[in-house]
Amino acid sequence: MTQVITRSLKEDKDGIPGYIAFPEREEKGPGLLLIHQHSGLTGYLKTAAYRFAQLGYTTVIPNLYHMLGYPAETHIDKGTEIQNKTPDPDFVRVIDQGWRYCLSRSDVDGARVGVIGYCMGGRIGIHFAAATPAVRAFVAYYPSVREEEPTRIRPRHPYNAAREIKCPSMVLYGGQDRTSTFPIQQKLLESLHANGQPLESHYFHFGNHGFASTESDGYQPYLADLVWPLVTEFLQRELIRPAL
Repeated sequence: MTQVITRSLKEDKDGIPGYIAFPEREEKGPGLLLIHQHSGLTGYLKTAAYRFAQLGYTTVIPNLYHMLGYPAETHIDKGTEIQNKTPDPDFVRVIDQGWRYCLSRSDVDGARVGVIGYCMGGRIGIHFAAATPAVRAFVAYYPSVREEEPTRIRPRHPYNAAREIKCPSMVLYGGQDRTSTFPIQQKLLESLHANGQPLESHYFHFGNHGFASTESDGYQPYLADLVWPLVTEFLQRELIRPAL
């Protein structure tokens, strides 16, 4: 059985703050960049990183808030405040630093790296994937897209960015999501269809926002268990199986 190594990433040692989980190996393999939710890099995502590493992915989670000038291990109480005053392009810039760290590792095949975003991370992940053609697969867990006009903080709507994504995407939404209501979900899916890339979407009428997060009030363990094999099969198809 392959050993999985986990540790915190330190800015002075690794170049970025965050967390990493990876299978011990000498050859290059697939990688994942996880973009955290509004509450920051919490224990739930560390567990997710470990599970992905068990499947063969070198999994990196950059601590975006720390990289934006708010140093701390977690930002549960301050995350929403930081998000609301930080322009989306600044988030994309620091996500790119995490992306470059992931690709620089000797155990990562740069042609087989995907991105997964959760909640806020799903929304901002749309912008990052659109700006980064090297992303080979994109998964968005209940991306927190709203119907809103452009502002200085959010100058471009995810609807517009989604049309420029150059890789297969998967989107997971619930019918009980009060952040991104059904009409918004449908508009986002239409935009993703418009980019011409494969799109796999799953809608659960009983699903809450945050259904996969053990730290969310909306956590639904049975739905989290249902979704996991859908996500891992998608990633395996796009990042592990050789092209025919």
